[in-house]
Amino acid sequence: MSGLKSYPKSTYKRSKTFLRAVAELECQNCGAYPSQAAHSNWHGKGMALKASDDLVAALCLRCHWEVDQGNKLTKDERKALWLKAYKRTMDRLGLLAVAHLGE
Repeated sequence: MSGLKSYPKSTYKRSKTFLRAVAELECQNCGAYPSQAAHSNWHGKGMALKASDDLVAALCLRCHWEVDQGNKLTKDERKALWLKAYKRTMDRLGLLAVAHLGE
């Protein structure tokens, strides 16, 4: 089968403890509380598979809905909103954001 590329299988991290820590933060977009761990829709997501648990942002229900199903923002604006909230979430938890996500 020449011409086919082989890609390494992604490793997905799963941690209920980490997701709970994220959900304890206020929304990193609008400041509302409570929030929930909103997985990325753009990084490592596949058919019926959420992105890795280390790719989550603390978003309230309204902001999470806007990122996932909303129609007020363009796809690029929704991605930018999530990315900004993700970076703030990692900062609030004292963690480094995955460097390549912003580019």
